[in-house]
Parts: sequence; structure tokens; C-alpha cells
Amino acid sequence: MGDVGLFGPGTVTWRVSREGVLLAGGGAALILQGAHPLVAAGVADHSNYREDPWGRLFRTLDLTTRVVFGDTRTAEEAAHRIRAGHDRVRGVTAESGGRYPKGTSYHANDAELLLWVHATLVRTALDVYQRYVGPLTIAGQRLYYDEQKELAELFGVPRDRLPDTFAAFNRCFDEMLESDRIAMTAALREVVEATLGPKLPFIARPLVDALNPTTVGLLPERLRGELSLPWSPTGERLEEASRAILRRILPALPILLREFPAARSAERRARVAA
Repeated sequence: MGDVGLFGPGTVTWRVSREGVLLAGGGAALILQGAHPLVAAGVADHSNYREDPWGRLFRTLDLTTRVVFGDTRTAEEAAHRIRAGHDRVRGVTAESGGRYPKGTSYHANDAELLLWVHATLVRTALDVYQRYVGPLTIAGQRLYYDEQKELAELFGVPRDRLPDTFAAFNRCFDEMLESDRIAMTAALREVVEATLGPKLPFIARPLVDALNPTTVGLLPERLRGELSLPWSPTGERLEEASRAILRRILPALPILLREFPAARSAERRARVAA
């Protein structure tokens, strides 16, 4: 009952990952991941994202929160499920993209692809937290990145492939975005279409419409331009206004609405351990 798991209270990972508002960055993370042609090919060939992109995100999030907030056994079992799921995702690309010609083989457990997916989650989580919850000091961001290395290793990223420092991570991320390992493909455009315009009941449509400015605003300028995503001074002001409103509302929300259930369970275990 007192097993706090792999991270525990006092870690920046618990502080950041407990916030339900991180869901607002899910669409941007999906698009960033799909900007790598081999990741996009794996998603196109091995998932139902066209019919249920947000469902795919929630299922991934469920396993990830088990790793972050579960006891040690739960975390290790969830990490194993993620690695096993990735092991089945392999094939060859149906189109050229950047440096990858048509027919390039891919495997979701390849270190390069795992590292890129992990990097998009780290960057998006930090961006969303600081936009909507509050600032993190540079020291806090560095500590968060260092803690996330353990998560990356659990998901199969070799330690020697991870940038040593947070500054090196940011340089690698930005260099990746400017490289030919990021490219526009038909598969990526389908990811964008499914993310920004998912097939949902009419009643749920306003929620997606409200999230779309955040999704687009979180994307780097290169992707917004090459994907022809609408972004104007007016859109930027609307996103800033929604950001200001959320930052005022979130502290007033009850914990039951603000935090992920797994985080609340982890806090209860931590109190028993103490």
C-alpha cells in the first residue's frame, strides 16, 4: 500500500503530470509525432486514428499515467504493454518523406522513433504546464527532463541516445524540427485532419473547436506554415485570452476535476508510505 512507484511526491514529474489540462496539448503532440515520416507511416498502418484519434491518445495516456503514478509493479506492467504494442508496429513506408524514400522500413521500437515521440511529449507537457498552470524555473525544467530520462528508458530509449542535459535536449529538438527527418506527407496530413476535425457526435464538436487554437498555437512555425494551418494575429490573441482565462479558473477547480485520478490515488499511497 505504501509503494509510491518510480517517481513519488516531491518530483517535478508528479507535479506536472497530475494536471488534467495537459490533455490540451494532446493534439499538438500527435501532429509533432506524425511529422516524422516513419512515425506517420506506423500510425497510418497500425492504428485507427482516422476514426478515433483522441481515443488513441486517451488509451496511450492511460498507460503513461500508470507508469508515472502507479506502484512499481503497475508501472512496470504498463511499460511492458507499451513496448509490446510497439513491437508489433513495423512495415515499410508507402510514400517518400524527407530523407526517407518510399519503401523505407520502420519499426516503432527503433531508438530514433522512440526518442522523437518521447521528446514531443516532454516538450508539449512543459509548454502546456507553463502556459496554463504556472511557470517552472529553469532548475525545475532541468529536473523534470532528468526525471523523464527514466521514463524514456522504460519505454525502450537507450540511455546513450538521450541528450545529457535539458539544454542539449532543446538544441536537439530544434535541430530535428529544421532537419529533413521532419517532412510533410499524406499520412501527416491525415493525422492533422483527424486531430482537428475528428468524427465526433455533434454535441462534442464545440470542445474540439475550442481546443484547435491551442493545438495550432503549440505547433512550431515551420509546421503551421507547411501544413497551411490558419494562424493570424487574431487567432493568437484568442489563444492568449483563453490561456489567461484558464490560468484563473484552474486554481479554483476542485481537485476531482483538475487532476488525473491516477495522481490522486498515488497521493493516497504516498500518505500511507509516510
